[in-house]
Amino acid sequence: MSTTQNEVLAAALRNSLENKLINLRVQQNELTIVINAEDVPDASKILRDNSALMFDTLIDLCGIDYLTYGDDLSIKYDLRNRRFAVIYHLLSVERNQRLRVRVFAENNEFPMVHSVTEVWPTANWFEREAFDLYGIVFADHPDLRRILTDYGFIGSPFRKDFPITGHVEMRYDEQQKRVIYQPVSIEPREITPLVIREEHYGDSES
Repeated sequence: MSTTQNEVLAAALRNSLENKLINLRVQQNELTIVINAEDVPDASKILRDNSALMFDTLIDLCGIDYLTYGDDLSIKYDLRNRRFAVIYHLLSVERNQRLRVRVFAENNEFPMVHSVTEVWPTANWFEREAFDLYGIVFADHPDLRRILTDYGFIGSPFRKDFPITGHVEMRYDEQQKRVIYQPVSIEPREITPLVIREEHYGDSES
């Protein structure tokens, strides 16, 4: 998108979203806006239905965990101690323009954002994935349940504080004739490879 297109789109976003627009900036030659979690239902309909915007297609939706971001990035992204966010990538087929929307969950202990499945039905599985991997709850989702991990999985594997080994492991028990869950038996360890080279290996020949 050219600079002129970005400017026109930015003006349309400011006029249509008004006080729902918290932040607007250009990243990777694409506009990124920030809106509050409570404004997601109304703002989504505006983005889709406003004649100057017409973002009829949701290309992607994902969660993000800002736990380990440094102070500089926290200021840049205006985190304000908010850990989780949902990122929406929108496309207007009619106007051939794209938009990135960032929404921060207000509660770090119970991150929740309103579902946009009524506005963009393709959000269904994307929201389930963000729920499964990040533990972000999408209010009013029609079928919010895990989609990638096992039914008995504990925790949110894409969170920055999730242990690499996980919390439990599963195996098939021959005696019980079923899959069982048990505490992780792998001990955390750091593996340093041992490299052995011949004497004078790599020396230049005289």
